[in-house]
Amino acid sequence: MSYESIKKTSEFSKVYKHGKSYADRYLVMYVYPNKLGYSRLGLSISKKVGKSVVRNRIRRLIKEVFRLNYRAEQNNDIVIIARVRASEAGYMEIKKSFRYLLKKAGI
Repeated sequence: MSYESIKKTSEFSKVYKHGKSYADRYLVMYVYPNKLGYSRLGLSISKKVGKSVVRNRIRRLIKEVFRLNYRAEQNNDIVIIARVRASEAGYMEIKKSFRYLLKKAGI
């Protein structure tokens, strides 16, 4: 499964505006179908979550969980927003949260 990153503000805005959102205690996920032939992942982690070391740790955890658990045949733009509680979460909590949101989204 190949994917790219969403980097442009306009692409994030499109997903926020037209996509469907799903949330739990650690993550918020926006899903919007695309016609690119592959999926794209965007991460948004506010400075409220913690200092750069904490934010980068969460970013690495989410990317790894996405890489290992996202096997959808659909091509989606997915934006994940980490909530403040995510700073206290370990790998297993992030994984459980991500899988729950995928199931909720029907992916």
